[in-house]
Amino acid sequence: MIDNSILIWVFFIFLFIYPQMIFKYRLLQRYNKIKQLEVSRGSRVIVMIHRQEQLALFGLPLYKFISIEDSEEVLRAIRLTPDDMPIDLILHTPGGLVLASEQIASALMEHKAKTTVIIPHYAMSGGSLIALAADEIIMDKNAVMGPVDPQIGQYPAASILSVLDKKYISEIDDETLILADISKKAINQVKDYVCHILKNKVGLEKAKQLSEILATGKWTHDYPLYIEKLQNLGVAINTKVPAEIYNLFDLYQQSSNQRPSVQYIPAPYGSNKESKKSSESLVKSISKLLNTK
Repeated sequence: MIDNSILIWVFFIFLFIYPQMIFKYRLLQRYNKIKQLEVSRGSRVIVMIHRQEQLALFGLPLYKFISIEDSEEVLRAIRLTPDDMPIDLILHTPGGLVLASEQIASALMEHKAKTTVIIPHYAMSGGSLIALAADEIIMDKNAVMGPVDPQIGQYPAASILSVLDKKYISEIDDETLILADISKKAINQVKDYVCHILKNKVGLEKAKQLSEILATGKWTHDYPLYIEKLQNLGVAINTKVPAEIYNLFDLYQQSSNQRPSVQYIPAPYGSNKESKKSSESLVKSISKLLNTK
């Protein structure tokens, strides 16, 4: 007879190993999809997806953003790519460090072959900065980008700077004055960089105009820039997202132990008539099964 203590140990070992096995299997699925996408597009595919992760054992939320580690990995991937091979960067991010975002953007600009940023859902802040540096931006018709105005701590740099216009200097504490000085420099630096990455695409004057709009706090930092808005600003957008992108993106969904807040039948539907026939057939089958029981 098996000792109960051994069963308990086996159970806890299984709890530890099983999530790791599932994670490794999911990684393998992702690599296979990435390779299929590379073959079909003839490019190097780099995926940078940031979303709330669930730690396997404790279920604690872990929020991710563009970090120095991300820029190191993207730069390494670009270095491993031949000069004549196009690069597709799939972006899904709320933004992150300006330094890391600018490093990635600069590396994309310097790559000799065509560079494409593909946005299935959203690329805000630093993600938008990276997208603007690419030769082509492909977005889902409902995807969004956002302003690239810098943030100082938890506040927008433009909002900190606006305090100087609303109060006398004698009424402002030293810390706010220091933050205002940093904010002014940060805004000017981002403006200059946006102008730098856009001038060869839209011309110097248009690049200056766009950098003023996107980097100076005209909108809130989470203001969604939809395709029509971006096109009106003069940013060229392609809406033909390859179907393989969505298949790959599905592999980055996070499982939840709680009741899902969004539910639907995960299958494509045909026309209304076909869907109606399918629904009627499903209802009849279920009814027949229940009556049999």
